[in-house]
Amino acid sequence: MKVMVNDNIFKCKVCTTVDSIVNGMMNKRFDGFDGMFFMLPEKKDQEFWMYKCIVPLDIIMIDDNVITKINKNCPTCEVDYECEKYCGFGNRVLELPGGSCDELGICEGDFIKTSIY
Repeated sequence: MKVMVNDNIFKCKVCTTVDSIVNGMMNKRFDGFDGMFFMLPEKKDQEFWMYKCIVPLDIIMIDDNVITKINKNCPTCEVDYECEKYCGFGNRVLELPGGSCDELGICEGDFIKTSIY
């Protein structure tokens, strides 16, 4: 799937199942894709964490097509009970390599578009 934010286009893996949402970027590097896009079952306050992630991430919370919160450069975490939770409201989440939002000028309030082509 392609996710567009401003003039930026990201090739993303899509997570829609419970297992894919729970596992997310756990033990993964960005290899052959630019981001991970989560399509969540409910529009609500969401919580993500960095347990067993091996690269820092920008965790972008999205309500329909509007960025509501950006958790920037979230550090990795190896011990589950020590992992910080990154929150925000919405029904979608985009994870990009840490620092991407600052580098590309992606801000809260920006709109996203998606395409399967």
